[in-house]
Amino acid sequence: MKKILLSVFYSGLACVVFSQNIQLHYDFGRFIYDELDKRPLLTSTIEMFKTDKWGNTFFFVDMDYKSSGVDMAYWEITRELQFWKGPLAMHIEYNGGLNYIRNAYLLGVTYAYNSLDYSRGYSLIAMYKHIEKQDMNKPHNYQLTGVWYWHFAKHKMCTFSGFADFWQEKTANGNFIFLSEPQFWLHLSKLKGFDDKLNLSIGTEVKLSYNFAGRDGFYTIPTAAIRWDF
Repeated sequence: MKKILLSVFYSGLACVVFSQNIQLHYDFGRFIYDELDKRPLLTSTIEMFKTDKWGNTFFFVDMDYKSSGVDMAYWEITRELQFWKGPLAMHIEYNGGLNYIRNAYLLGVTYAYNSLDYSRGYSLIAMYKHIEKQDMNKPHNYQLTGVWYWHFAKHKMCTFSGFADFWQEKTANGNFIFLSEPQFWLHLSKLKGFDDKLNLSIGTEVKLSYNFAGRDGFYTIPTAAIRWDF
């Protein structure tokens, strides 16, 4: 659920922007929490973001790996539409995956801000959320999402980015779920002695969650990660 690129470029840009990357994360969850002793160690993420004259499209696919193969898969695709000038855009989204993940359909409004040099920015998204097979009487929910990025240090050597989701969903542990995944990246191509075409970054992600994935309470799970940008 990275959503990192949603704020990188504003949907009203006249130019066409295309960006994609692949990430590999080593998860430390099983070493921190005894009840997560079977948690997969490796997660891959593929992200794609593209703008056009009608807005932008973003998707990502997460897969968790065990020695027996892929243990879990999740994907999310969003479309932002804007036929006018201004900071607001229409937001359409689908979430789905394997195991405990139910299909979810979201519709809402995005407010986006970017600095003039695109070194920092954020988006705020308010959405109606329909969760399939959630509860015959309570399939209708809502979700609030914040997304941010900040490129800093000399020649934008580092990036701090991420998202935070808060949504309504009836579970055994309560009616609300919180999930945030801030990331920090060091871009090797910006360092002295490295080729400027080396699109490799090293960094970390910290998974912050409350009542997420069937777990009760608050969890903090860090990863060590590498990323290649295409």
